[in-house]
Amino acid sequence: MLIADLSPPTQALSNSADSLQAIAPESGFAFYRKLGRTDLTVSCLGLGGGGAISSADTLYAFDQGINYFFYSSDLHHYLYRSMADALHQLCRRGASRREQVVLATVTYIKNPEVALAALLDQFQELGIDYVDVLFWGWIGKNDAPALQQCLSLSRDLRGPHAPYCRVMERIFGVSERLKKMGAVRYIGASFHDLDLAQQWLNSPLLDVVMVRHNISHRSAQKKIFNQLDATDRDRPGIVTFKSTGSHTGLLWEVPVPLPPGCWRPGAPELYRYSLAQPCVDVCLTGLRCREEVDAAIKGVQQGKFTPAEIEYLNLYGDLCRNRLNPEEIPLEKLIYRA
Repeated sequence: MLIADLSPPTQALSNSADSLQAIAPESGFAFYRKLGRTDLTVSCLGLGGGGAISSADTLYAFDQGINYFFYSSDLHHYLYRSMADALHQLCRRGASRREQVVLATVTYIKNPEVALAALLDQFQELGIDYVDVLFWGWIGKNDAPALQQCLSLSRDLRGPHAPYCRVMERIFGVSERLKKMGAVRYIGASFHDLDLAQQWLNSPLLDVVMVRHNISHRSAQKKIFNQLDATDRDRPGIVTFKSTGSHTGLLWEVPVPLPPGCWRPGAPELYRYSLAQPCVDVCLTGLRCREEVDAAIKGVQQGKFTPAEIEYLNLYGDLCRNRLNPEEIPLEKLIYRA
């Protein structure tokens, strides 16, 4: 792997990792970032199973420096299970590389009574000692009471010696890592309602917030990112998802009416757009193969966009959602790419 050790963040990285850490230093565009107030150091590109990536290519992504992995054991599990063998190799009990990985798992069953069952499924399937971040998934506008109940378990779920940790020790046996880390290290929530996400931003019960963000759906910039101070060491970690897709389809495939030759951003550029926002630590991707892994990393190596590029991408996003007519765009705002 390109990284020697990512935990704790103060620990030195290898020379290879230093080269990734120094991506576009003039723009401050770091490949590895601290995940909010947690003690986790994460790759800015995260890998989920939504693209049904194979285990071989998941291991390839790890070898290229991606260390944040997102896994579902219930909703869409048929897509995620193709990466299960790789996560088992990296994160199983006794794995030598476990502490180089940040394993985020999710349950979409918003019921505190199923928290133990969800953990049991994940521990059993992946053979793990602990989960770095356990997410409550798909929190919509009608889920406020359910989220309140789920997050009320935070103190029982996370950290060593917590009640749920003791249960997992009884079921799976005690290990040094389980005693040190706890069954769950941190708690996250994946929000589909930004107003609800905003209400929970500063809660001590929630360590990581995950929200949709892309060039067509930019509300998170106002409601979430700009509500936080990037220099605040006690802010929650921020993960984005749906960076490349809208309800109209993949953003590079949407039939946007533009003159021939105008720049149509691809997936790597759409990931960069989210990562350029203040306080965003991880952009979750649905990469499908190693070629897409390489392209995404190469994209990050380009650093931040210029203000003119950001303005163009905003215009492109508005066109995708029919918020803007092409004739309303001044010709000098258009950007052409070969």
